Amino acid sequence: MSLQDKYRELIDLASEVGTTDLQVREQDNVLYIDGTVKSAADKEKLWNSYGEIDPDYRSADVVMNIEVAESVSREYTVEVGDSLSKIGKAYGVSWKDIFEANKDIISNPDLIQPGWKLKIPTV
Repeated sequence: MSLQDKYRELIDLASEVGTTDLQVREQDNVLYIDGTVKSAADKEKLWNSYGEIDPDYRSADVVMNIEVAESVSREYTVEVGDSLSKIGKAYGVSWKDIFEANKDIISNPDLIQPGWKLKIPTV
């Protein structure tokens, strides 16, 4: 069984989520998967798929170089009473996408502070 056969589900998912510049190649018994996805959530889906095929990542036969496209529609300044869910609802994005786009600022998604300037990702 080739590595592309073993990881067919992962490769197909990469196509389904719209990975741009997707490149899949085998070299020295390692499968390389490169490309760019639209969101951190899509990248997470790919890693979860890989984890289902090789739960402990012991095979060491895949290298995924998946980048997340940096697309920010605007910046939002947190106000008293805000939550990521409330902000997300106003902009039509999930709170998780806002959290992922601002991990450099937010360590706990339940604790945001007024005055913080958050990046709001595009949908």
